[in-house]
Amino acid sequence: MSSLKLFRAEIANGGMVEVMPRLAEVEADVQGLVEAHMETLLGVRFLASEYGTGPVHGGRIDSLGLDENGAPVIVEYKRGVDAGVIHQSLFYLSWLMDHRAEFERLVRDRFGATAASQVLWSGPRLICIAGDFTRYDVHAVREHRRSIDLVRYRLFGGDLLGLETVASVSGGMHADRRARRQAVARAAADVQGASMMELASAVDEALLGLGDGVNRVERKQYRAYQRLRNFACLCPPQRSKMLVYLTIDPKDVDLVPGFTRDVSGPGHHGTGDLEVQLRTPKDVERALDLFRASYGAA
Repeated sequence: MSSLKLFRAEIANGGMVEVMPRLAEVEADVQGLVEAHMETLLGVRFLASEYGTGPVHGGRIDSLGLDENGAPVIVEYKRGVDAGVIHQSLFYLSWLMDHRAEFERLVRDRFGATAASQVLWSGPRLICIAGDFTRYDVHAVREHRRSIDLVRYRLFGGDLLGLETVASVSGGMHADRRARRQAVARAAADVQGASMMELASAVDEALLGLGDGVNRVERKQYRAYQRLRNFACLCPPQRSKMLVYLTIDPKDVDLVPGFTRDVSGPGHHGTGDLEVQLRTPKDVERALDLFRASYGAA
């Protein structure tokens, strides 16, 4: 947040007063605030706090959670800058991968048997929240084949929290963009031939091209595009169209029959309450502003 300035309007005199950023007094303050609102802030359902890793590992994981796609999440907090946060988090991730049954029991106890059976072990995540990170931290996460998000926090006044993604790396998904487009295209070709193949390729390229730090998560029912949290979910092609769900409030959009729809009531796969129906490459161009808005909100 070093470049972000926040100002409060003074109604009485018509002036503006800068709200100065600050760090938390202690690390536990950040942890408590995030754990109490984890789903809103990170798109992660809270599972456990200060979870002991047993006598062999001899540690305590700050927070455990489950993200929107069913991936296990470890969240570690530091009040300021700490050179050991990434290595510590990777140490705990190693423990997690060796104790899958224990984690699934936690999920079952909190969210039920269905959620426990659908844990996405191919995409475990680390989220490190700290006052700041060094350039060595940013370089380090890009060298690891793990999904890691570095998030900088700042407190403003007594009631405002700012979060900024400093770096986001998706582990196990380092194929180049052309290879990813080809994989999506082949899947679509099995469904509806060349037109769906081209449409799937165009949607994938548009979503991946919105900016740095876009991760793609494969699930059986949908493909999620993620920037710390999901901003788009692409469902497998239907006979003549593709459906994309965006995390935009449908009330903020002028809905167009046959193109956009409010699905906050009906159930559907993936996340997001705005459904976008795509039938041609022109529809993809038409939807770009909506894609950008959802990406920005994430």
